Amino acid sequence: MKNILVLCTGNSCRSQMAHGYLNHYSKGKATIFSAGIETHGVNPKAIAIMSEDGIDISQHTSNLVTEYSTVEFDYIITVCDHANENCPFIPSKNAIRLHHNFFDPSKIEGSIEDTHSAFTKARNEIKEYCEKFVQKCL
Repeated sequence: MKNILVLCTGNSCRSQMAHGYLNHYSKGKATIFSAGIETHGVNPKAIAIMSEDGIDISQHTSNLVTEYSTVEFDYIITVCDHANENCPFIPSKNAIRLHHNFFDPSKIEGSIEDTHSAFTKARNEIKEYCEKFVQKCL
């Protein structure tokens, strides 16, 4: 069983969505963790947009990366440039580190339609990445 950490700045949107899709696509072949270098709580709009695609992340929690200091990870995936550049040292000896800077939907302000469109865009990018990751790495 592989251990995968998805890391973002606040562990509220992008890392939570990736966590949900990696759980879905890995079908029990991996244990998925998500964390942030800060915690901002799970964004309700992320929960809602994932629910539209049949993925329930409503029970996820926003966690600090330091909470997983004793876990030996096989993969560490950073999903934003800020986390990639400011991530504290994670002592997983053999972890493969991957990075993809996903669009941040939480930064979009505007109408309900504008924010929904932003979350849909981010979700779809993350979904595609996670599906390909699982096919290639698991």
